[in-house]
Amino acid sequence: MDLYIKEIPKKRCLELVFKYHYSISMPRHTKHYLGCFSDGRLVGGLTLGWGTQPKRTIQRLFPMLDTTDYYEIGKMAMLDEMPRNSESQMLSQIIKWIKHNLTIRFLFTWADGIVGKPGYVYQSANFYYGGYIWTDVYILPTGEKLHPRSTRALLKDNARFIGKDKLFWLTFDYCKLQGIKRYKGKQFRYIYPLSHRSEKLLTQSTVPWRRSDFPKEEDLTWKIQTAKGVYTKTTQKPRFLKYAGRQGSAISNQANGLGQFQSPAPLI
Repeated sequence: MDLYIKEIPKKRCLELVFKYHYSISMPRHTKHYLGCFSDGRLVGGLTLGWGTQPKRTIQRLFPMLDTTDYYEIGKMAMLDEMPRNSESQMLSQIIKWIKHNLTIRFLFTWADGIVGKPGYVYQSANFYYGGYIWTDVYILPTGEKLHPRSTRALLKDNARFIGKDKLFWLTFDYCKLQGIKRYKGKQFRYIYPLSHRSEKLLTQSTVPWRRSDFPKEEDLTWKIQTAKGVYTKTTQKPRFLKYAGRQGSAISNQANGLGQFQSPAPLI
């Protein structure tokens, strides 16, 4: 199977990503929309850019670098019918495309352990592994996965509920009342140096990078909030529905309506 990469219109890339990726949220700072083709047919899509804090992300790992030194994989998706390991082959072609067209030092990405992904595709594509962080996610009563950055409407409702001006996190009592579950899960770091010189920089990173001891299925664990400030470990992956519709539409509608599920009452 011969795969090749070329830039494609944003709309065409996002149509494929939204259809085959488990999440339709799109990083705000996306710069390149790439298509993966086989025999002239679009079979995969990948976006390059940065997450919500581009400079902070790279300088936490490499204090001497800046946003011009890396891109982050925003979204990557492929047709379900493609053979096994096709995504790793697509990544290999993406790396060749980057080396030919861009001047960055690193390709960086996260594997979303919250949804049960330890990052096998990056391991197969010879990325370096750099450990993990714990991150939060909410599961709405509808089964939708909601990132804390998307809780603005809920936070306002929660603040009104308890008589405060502003909140940065949903309170446990509010979540319990509204049927919202809060989980913590692992996000696994991966990086690919795009030159020998860049590879040498890995030794100057604030975290150790390696091509061994990769995370596997048995390393996937979660924590669910069971009381105020209390999280209980579990090996049961959170269940959530794939987002439907355009980016954020189902989420924002749900968030704006949650305050109507229960009549306002003091929380004890």
